[in-house]
Amino acid sequence: MKIVLNGEAREVAATDLAGLLGECGFSGRVATSLNEGFVPAGLRAAQTLADGDRVEVVAPMQGG
Repeated sequence: MKIVLNGEAREVAATDLAGLLGECGFSGRVATSLNEGFVPAGLRAAQTLADGDRVEVVAPMQGG
């Protein structure tokens, strides 16, 4: 299916948000949103994806 990940169109095989993170190589602590709505880590496996979805994945930054 075709989605937009961090502003870039991609073709992916994953059918849920947790699978997408694994497929695209994201690991560790990240924040996720689907179609501009925050998705907590515990709900990612239950969050199904559809053609045209917009996913944002953001890793926390350290600094001051």
